[in-house]
Amino acid sequence: MSDNALTTTSDNGGKTTAIYILYLAGFVTGITPIIGLIMAYVFQDDAPEWLVSHYRNAIHVFWKGCLYIVISLVLTVIIIGAFLLLVQMIWFIVRCVKGLHYISQGKPYPNPQSWGF
Repeated sequence: MSDNALTTTSDNGGKTTAIYILYLAGFVTGITPIIGLIMAYVFQDDAPEWLVSHYRNAIHVFWKGCLYIVISLVLTVIIIGAFLLLVQMIWFIVRCVKGLHYISQGKPYPNPQSWGF
């Protein structure tokens, strides 16, 4: 049995799955992404290597999402901000769904610090 198989069985990604779900629930509740962010910061240190990438992704998605929202809101004065808000929401959803997909396969999130989809 490989080391990767051992770490996968000791932590199957349930916490990171919960974080992604909290992020997505934020579209309804507004507050749950903050809970997910706190969880990501707390659990990342003790996580197996393949899950660390998911915690990093969750942290980056939160802060980059906040930056994108601020930029979009500022640009709503010239109308393009409304379009950018839509793009930001799509970006946020895609990053979370991709994370859930990789967790279900037991794989790390590829390039969690990227700015794109």
